[in-house]
Amino acid sequence: MIPTLAGAGSSSTVLTPADLRRIVRDAIRNVPPRARVLAVIPDRTRDDNTDVLFPIISQELAVVGASRFDALVAQGTHPPMTNAEKRAKIGAGHSPMPLVGEFFDHHWDRPSELITLGTLSGADVSSLTGGLMNREVPVQLNAHLAPGQYDVVFVIGATVPHEVAGFAGGAKYFFPGVAGPELTHLTHWLGALATIERVIGRIETPTRRVIEAAADRVPAPVLAFTSVSTRNDAGLRTHALFAGDLRETVRSAAEVSSRVHVRYTGRRYRRVVALLDEHYDELWVGGKASYKVGGIIEDGGELVIYAPHLTGISTTHGRLIEKYGYAPLEQVREMVEQSDELQANLCVAAHLAHVSYAGRMSEEGHIEPRYRITLASAVSEDVCRRVKLAFQRCESVDIEAARRDPDTLVVDHAGRDLYLVEPEQP
Repeated sequence: MIPTLAGAGSSSTVLTPADLRRIVRDAIRNVPPRARVLAVIPDRTRDDNTDVLFPIISQELAVVGASRFDALVAQGTHPPMTNAEKRAKIGAGHSPMPLVGEFFDHHWDRPSELITLGTLSGADVSSLTGGLMNREVPVQLNAHLAPGQYDVVFVIGATVPHEVAGFAGGAKYFFPGVAGPELTHLTHWLGALATIERVIGRIETPTRRVIEAAADRVPAPVLAFTSVSTRNDAGLRTHALFAGDLRETVRSAAEVSSRVHVRYTGRRYRRVVALLDEHYDELWVGGKASYKVGGIIEDGGELVIYAPHLTGISTTHGRLIEKYGYAPLEQVREMVEQSDELQANLCVAAHLAHVSYAGRMSEEGHIEPRYRITLASAVSEDVCRRVKLAFQRCESVDIEAARRDPDTLVVDHAGRDLYLVEPEQP
């Protein structure tokens, strides 16, 4: 087996490129000569250190005598990157990258580009999810992961708190990163059924168990490079890099991530103004502004997502989101039961519930969103109304006044860090 755990890091550590190279060199020492290597990498919606790691890995693979190094983008259902974005993502032009060959997009909805590597039975799914779901699901992945295509698969990516899996990283780069529609829908809906409050920021989740069981079907040996990074005015800082087994690396990284990506406020706020991070230009990914601050908003409060750069709801799923609108999980479950269309698009149903975050019982005995969401962006008022969000013009949001208000919290670069009231008691 190729994976042997290597790595270093902590919340107070900042790794240099030389540190990263030492970890990479140690991790790949068992890659056989002439090996064909495929790297599964993040897309542009992830702010990470792939542009530093990818050239280092390519150089060290050349040293051990690998024959080929290709890349497959774990874009899930996101639109493909442009050529310029791809080059920037892997650090092209900054340093030599020997062996690098093809750069593949993933098309989750093209059956001809997928391979089925087995099935998780209904009993398997029931056991893994604690009974939340019990449907049989095929394990479909991008066909470049078919038996015999590559000798080793690298998974390169960062770990942060995540609404579906608990933490990003590890097997999540396969499912839904380069998966077919069935597991993509199942994992998203499973994350919603488990409820965002009980998933985000936790490593052991029903979704994690499912995606790791599915990842066991990948035929080639898998070597994960899992990092933890933060960004400030000085740029991106890598706090940790762990290389080796898919399961071990993500758990080691999550321990560090829980210390650098989770902020505790000690209280809830009547109003949160979330200044959406620039990496999110659609609400499909920009919904993280709600996922990651919902826990600190008072019942009946308001979240203002301030995002002048946000231009749409979703290129891929916008029609369905506009048709059904954001709503608490209880209401979304009813919509799913009554709609064949949503049953066939459970990842959309999950998104509807996740953005709404949570429900509460109104005085009239009806489930309603726990807090109001107002969108101040380039999205029109008509579209906001269709998706059941309030609308506000960007120029009318007084950010400095909000910073002075003791009942309002302004969150810079919203979507990066998870905000909670206080640490969970053991």
